[in-house]
Amino acid sequence: MSTKVRIYRPTKNAMQSGRANTRKWVLEFVPTMRKEIDPLMGWSGSGDTATQAKLRFVSKEDAVAYAERNGLDFTVQMPQERVIRPKNYSDNFSPNRIL
Repeated sequence: MSTKVRIYRPTKNAMQSGRANTRKWVLEFVPTMRKEIDPLMGWSGSGDTATQAKLRFVSKEDAVAYAERNGLDFTVQMPQERVIRPKNYSDNFSPNRIL
């Protein structure tokens, strides 16, 4: 069984106005073990350290080539392109405005 990874382009964080970290592609390892609660401290953790690594690539092709070269089972999630609708302040007072 080969290691499963997910290749995607991250979305914009709701707390930021810019789109700075949304241009690069991310290769993220899918967890293979469940998280368990440590009986002493109560923290949740897992023995799967691969999930802590996120690799960033400039293009989707680079990420796919890396996954193929290392024998990783990958799935690519294509991003949804946002639709920008131009708006004007005067549209708020248009008689054809839909409420």
